[in-house]
Amino acid sequence: MRVLKQNILNVSAALLLSAAIITPANAHEIKAEKGNAKMAAFDIVHANVEASDNWLTFKMKVSKKAGKTVPTPTGKLEGSDVFSYVWPTKIDSSVVGFEKEQGILAMAITSHPDFDDTPLFDENGDGNLGNDGTVWHSHWVVLVPDDACGKGALKVKDIPAGSNPKLPITWPGLPILIDSPGYSPVISKNDVMVRVPFRNATSLKGVAFDGVTSGLRVNESAHAPLLCIVDVFDVASGDLSLPGKIK
Repeated sequence: MRVLKQNILNVSAALLLSAAIITPANAHEIKAEKGNAKMAAFDIVHANVEASDNWLTFKMKVSKKAGKTVPTPTGKLEGSDVFSYVWPTKIDSSVVGFEKEQGILAMAITSHPDFDDTPLFDENGDGNLGNDGTVWHSHWVVLVPDDACGKGALKVKDIPAGSNPKLPITWPGLPILIDSPGYSPVISKNDVMVRVPFRNATSLKGVAFDGVTSGLRVNESAHAPLLCIVDVFDVASGDLSLPGKIK
């Protein structure tokens, strides 16, 4: 399993950034091999993305106890961990408010007890907008390869100092291509789901996607690369080939 995970990290950038992904004509939901992740909460059974008139619905089923496992707090931002349920897609980054063709646009459901990156929302309902990073919440992120994270590994794309890229209006102010749109995930028993509004979601039917559970880590110095993927818990397709199609 360690070899598989390392291979996934090493080939992920090439696979996800390839110009064309060949998928079977009838591929929609990705059925995954059960039991190949150490933590049942991140052991993917299947992943799916569905489009209706004004919604994209991202779904993932795991072996059991979805959302029950969160990172151990470290007491500081630097070097802290992030656990995530992720749907990498071939949707262009401009669709959600970033510049065009910035990298791999992914919907991510994350938990991280050491910081809060949803400054507009109070997920735990206690009146404090800055203390609820542990509560599972949604992000759009743009992923790109960076060997500084490990050979062939991916990171959330950094924003260079002094640059002024186009960003979504709910960008949380971090120097990375991340959006905190406030879409509330629904986590129940073995299932993780989030509904995302789109003006014309059906135009995205047929776009490729995959399902991933992973661990990310904030840089020890809090500088670029700020947020790296450091562990792949499971991949729905097994090889990050994005065989699913939005249906």
